[in-house]
Amino acid sequence: MIELKNLDKTFQNVHAIDHMNASIKEGMIFGLVGSNGAGKSTLLRLIAGVLMPDKGQVLADGIPVSENPAAKEKICFLSDTPYFFPNASAAFMRDYYALAYPRFDCKLFNTLANKLNIDFSRKLNTFSKGMKKQVSILLGICTGADYLLCDETFDGLDPVMRQAVKSLFASELMKRDFTPVIASHNLRELEDICDSIGLIHNGKLLLTEELDHLKYHVHKIQCVLPNEALEQQLIKELTVLQYEKTGSLLLLTARGTKESLLQCVNRKNPVFAEVLPLTLEEIFISETEVAGYDIKNIIL
Repeated sequence: MIELKNLDKTFQNVHAIDHMNASIKEGMIFGLVGSNGAGKSTLLRLIAGVLMPDKGQVLADGIPVSENPAAKEKICFLSDTPYFFPNASAAFMRDYYALAYPRFDCKLFNTLANKLNIDFSRKLNTFSKGMKKQVSILLGICTGADYLLCDETFDGLDPVMRQAVKSLFASELMKRDFTPVIASHNLRELEDICDSIGLIHNGKLLLTEELDHLKYHVHKIQCVLPNEALEQQLIKELTVLQYEKTGSLLLLTARGTKESLLQCVNRKNPVFAEVLPLTLEEIFISETEVAGYDIKNIIL
């Protein structure tokens, strides 16, 4: 398990990570989402030990990560822009990673690279963005690290490769203790693959929850009520994240189960009412709007 204890990091006047406390359980795929500049990449670098926190600490299976090689062997960080040594080939990077990670599986890397038609002798700086990403992901998976931190993993991959990476993650989860942590702006991709989600805004962790639980407790309500007084009563009774009115149709995003929300609406004798599940993107917009990141403030 990854534990964040009062984690804090500031760059000059930017408070990138603000006294963050959280835990990421092992054996699941954890998605990290947030607004631009929210601190996702900084958080991954702090977890990996690439950056030192100003305050607090990161623990990997109870072991402090900072300046601790034994803990860092458990973690592999893949940047959004893969870095390879100048003029390095896939074979060279394979051998280098094998030196850095004692559990690196060269045989698995060779097998997967051959399946993807990766030329072992060709210089990586001649590869396309997507091909570089493929090599980076294969290196990360083959390290044998318990925690694979992926920054914008699917960016630059074609649909077939995105599905292939998801299958590789699932295969590793079946075979060993393996926990991918994926930061991405592509919420649809995370929704398809992640078990749990963490939402960051302005360096603060707004929530961490299992995705199914999160969707079960946030819904969209569409209803038409007899009068405006009943509408205001309904808004006061519910924990509303977002609402708008179009003509006589009231649209609410609120916390609660489908059953409890529908009961509350039905007590107002609606002309029409239904409760709908939300996508991860809709939940993200609602939660960040509550935190002050509102599209209306940006475009108006």
